Amino acid sequence: MTGDAAPSGRVAVVGLGLIGGSLARLLVARGAEVVATDASPSVRGAARRAGIAVTDDVAGCVTGADLVVLAVPLRAMASVAEQVAVHASPTATITDVGSVKTPVRAAMADAGLAGRYVGAHPMAGTEHSGFGASDAGLLDGVVWAVTVDDAVAADTERVAEVLTWVTGPCAGRVVVLTDDVHDEAAALVSHVPHVVATQLLNAVAGAPVGPVARLLAAGSFRDGTRVALTDPARTEAMVTENATWVAPALRKVVRDLELVVHRLESNASVHDYFHAADSLRAERRDAAGKGADAPGEPVAVPRTAGWPAALVERCTAGAVVVGLDDDTVRLTAPRHA
Repeated sequence: MTGDAAPSGRVAVVGLGLIGGSLARLLVARGAEVVATDASPSVRGAARRAGIAVTDDVAGCVTGADLVVLAVPLRAMASVAEQVAVHASPTATITDVGSVKTPVRAAMADAGLAGRYVGAHPMAGTEHSGFGASDAGLLDGVVWAVTVDDAVAADTERVAEVLTWVTGPCAGRVVVLTDDVHDEAAALVSHVPHVVATQLLNAVAGAPVGPVARLLAAGSFRDGTRVALTDPARTEAMVTENATWVAPALRKVVRDLELVVHRLESNASVHDYFHAADSLRAERRDAAGKGADAPGEPVAVPRTAGWPAALVERCTAGAVVVGLDDDTVRLTAPRHA
């Protein structure tokens, strides 16, 4: 792992599942001062044995922290935020790793943390869950979404703090967005794929020839259903919390599939369906050939008044933040620009 030296300051990680555990491991490996906690005594014990400093409750974890990372399930976010509001320093910045941002920001507002919250979502994961599945390499160098609203965008130091941690010890790249844009995009590339993968699994599980189909299943079924092996309760929470964007995206999927069914039944052409994404297919093959991390052209955005809003505009158009200097934010321009 090759991330920059950790910024000074203490990081509290609340929740040590797959993502929280991986983040804590990564930050410890990079020399950061990390204190973590989890609701499960057995998880806390495993984390201690892994070399992570652990407290037995949220209060002990967040007291004195400069950055508080909430890595608890979405259904627990509101209650944990209330505890953080009581015990965290008034100067601490609050962030999270949740896959949906709008309801998390609402929970922060209800807890009185709105002006201190910068949303975050590392775009990585596996079908496994729990601290036992966590690994420092899981979040090393991945793309993160960081979300801001007008209030926190005006508090540029909090935004800078989160970006510094992500691009520094996490060696990550960042796309800065509004909550709505994040949630709509995440519905398309994460939440809808989970629903579709679950349906593929359900179809085989309920089919009369299901036992034989399972014997014949190879790469296409394995790859198409991998994320359906995720804890279904976790997937259900993710999808329902983002229902505003998942439902219309699924409606389009259903309409497209119904059109394919109609054309197949009427012996009509389905050529357009299978070629509609040719440009994206070519882009992905090209990226695979060049390497996914091939940088775009460098761009520097001055850290003058309103610079987080400027990042939202550029990142929504495809730019990616790769680091911060004293006076500028470094980005790469969109490859398609």
